[in-house]
Amino acid sequence: MKIIDASDIAAAKQELLKIRLQRRNSELEAYVKEIIRKVQTEGDAALIEFTKKFDKVSLNAESLKVSRQEINEAYTRVTKDQIRALESIKKRLEAVERRLLGRVSVTVKIGGVQIDFCIRPLQRVGCYVPGGKAAYPSTLLMTVVPALVAGVSNIVVCSPPDRSGSLNSLTLVAADICGVNEIYKVGGPQAIAAMAYGTETIKPVNKIVGPGNIYVATAKVLVSRDVAIDFPAGPSELLVLADETANPRYIALDICAQAEHGPDSIVGLITTSRSLAKKALLDIENISKSTPRREIVAKALLDNGFIAVCKTLDGMVELTNSFAPEHVELMLKNPEKVVDRIFTAGIILVGPYSPASLSDYHGGTNHVLPTGGYGKFFSALSCLDFVKRVAVFKCSRNGLLKAIEHVKSLSEAENLPGHFKAVKERINVEKSSLEVG
Repeated sequence: MKIIDASDIAAAKQELLKIRLQRRNSELEAYVKEIIRKVQTEGDAALIEFTKKFDKVSLNAESLKVSRQEINEAYTRVTKDQIRALESIKKRLEAVERRLLGRVSVTVKIGGVQIDFCIRPLQRVGCYVPGGKAAYPSTLLMTVVPALVAGVSNIVVCSPPDRSGSLNSLTLVAADICGVNEIYKVGGPQAIAAMAYGTETIKPVNKIVGPGNIYVATAKVLVSRDVAIDFPAGPSELLVLADETANPRYIALDICAQAEHGPDSIVGLITTSRSLAKKALLDIENISKSTPRREIVAKALLDNGFIAVCKTLDGMVELTNSFAPEHVELMLKNPEKVVDRIFTAGIILVGPYSPASLSDYHGGTNHVLPTGGYGKFFSALSCLDFVKRVAVFKCSRNGLLKAIEHVKSLSEAENLPGHFKAVKERINVEKSSLEVG
């Protein structure tokens, strides 16, 4: 892991920025853009070609979509404990999302005007679930359940197949528990392109959500000119803010756990204690050598891991807000005093008993979070990403009378006389009819 002297905060910010920017380049964008173009022009044939090239699986148009038989067979390969775990987090997510959705619809009455802010669900959305070297049934729940709570009627799931041409059994069971009946064995940028523009088999969606590797994240950005996306949720990130009171082994466990996601994961410790930094680094080295995914973890630590030593707590907070990480863990003597000062994190995890892995699997919060600095202006995925707000506006005659002079002033200032006329004639008509009566 890289050791950063963060006594100069401005210089430390640049060091962290370099770690993130090394993954972005114009060649990558051009490469992904060509994949998208080919899917647009060749449809299913391109999906089949790329699946064979990248996933080493030969499929045909008929086998792109997961069959009912494949779902039934998936149940025979999972345990009851696994199903109970899926059902438990589904229930927790539903409870949280329903509570959130219930606070969105409001009615405002002011000066003869009534405004009802209503919500309308999107009609068709696409959920990307990563696969390949690891399976993420939990991510299926994180993307699909909020859409269900929002009332989305058509949900599409795309996920890359394994070498046998199948999707992960637990991922299929998770989809079935949620009632999803459109599941496709397609991953990578080609899946994003298929959901954005459609093929002979996959119909286009209104919005694409879900995390993925740098190729998937790039594809989402490129298609966002034509279809809505949640945010560019790419390779995972974790920063741990800790002082001398923190347990170095907890820090090491969480950093190594987050590095499991992939070699492009970014993991770091920001601390004011050099002693803690040394102890945590030793624990990280020991844990990373014994983990089953040690090659992935080792590469993530080598390429994107760091420990930054700051002079003050204020410096730690400033560095964190500048980086805008996906996850922030606060292992501090008084973490509550810092919570309100963190503005850009995707999620803030407070105290030694709130590891990122808990929020990933059972906390009730969504683990599809903004990465790459997008936490500066995006929030975690929720039911609100699957609805649009609609204002229903109703004004009484008295309300119109009260507003007429303001409309006159502003319409004249903006040289839009028709706006005032549309209001004035309503009053004049009403006045004339009353006089005749």
